Amino acid sequence: MSLNFYDLSHTFEPFMPQWPSGCNLKEEVIRYHADANMYDIMWQGIMHRGTHMDAPLHVTECTPDITNYPLWRFFGTGVCLDIPKGKWGKLEPADLEKFDSIIKEGDMVLINTSQHHIWADSDDYFAYGCGATGQLAYWFKDKKVRFVGYGCQANDHPLATKLVDLGLGPLRPDLMKEYEEEYGHDTKVDFPLWEPGHKFLMVEGGIPGVENVGDDGYVKGDYEWKEGGYGTKHGDFDEVAGRRCTFLCFPWRFVGGEGSIVRCLAITDPDQEFRFETGESVK
Repeated sequence: MSLNFYDLSHTFEPFMPQWPSGCNLKEEVIRYHADANMYDIMWQGIMHRGTHMDAPLHVTECTPDITNYPLWRFFGTGVCLDIPKGKWGKLEPADLEKFDSIIKEGDMVLINTSQHHIWADSDDYFAYGCGATGQLAYWFKDKKVRFVGYGCQANDHPLATKLVDLGLGPLRPDLMKEYEEEYGHDTKVDFPLWEPGHKFLMVEGGIPGVENVGDDGYVKGDYEWKEGGYGTKHGDFDEVAGRRCTFLCFPWRFVGGEGSIVRCLAITDPDQEFRFETGESVK
């Protein structure tokens, strides 16, 4: 059997980069081999860290939790699209329309923006990162895809979140001033709605949206923006960019959960030797 496995998940560890809100992951070793002949770690944190998916409940009251996604949403064939974006780049329908003939109904769609190369506790990744528009969420809904994964800080553009004057914001009013100086108008002109990417994709479309798809297999180097992305391509995520694969990405069976950590994988079968069992009885 010649299956190739690609890990599209960031490592989950204390002091990992996080979207600018709430506490980070905390770990405490409560039993050591030396004194208890076993090793136990107790951890505390929220699910919205690293590579994870949200439930509709995260953004809209009285909507489904993470266990209400049907299992077929998390496994299937699909495509990883290479769509590099720089500072405040928008992921819009125009970016996907050129792949219209490639994306099939029922596909799992992952987008490599190249921003996993700058995964860090930094403004470059979180405050100046790229993100999807509400229009793109509707595009995916109309296309009837089963699942979407974004290689960037969130399902939404950072300027459609509470970082600016939306929802509970502004958490980062300096970004509003910088945007107005750069573009000549208020952020609400281009981003009038609070997290429409989340709400249109998950709440209205029922489509899971995974954030921070990527990997930690990069080599630190030149992260300056260049045509085609950040730095030199390397790592598992880049290995599958532009390729059709089988993907799986399962959340915890977290009753009432508003989100979940996930392990996102891509699998290819170059020799086409693998097969699923029929489910017939072994008796």
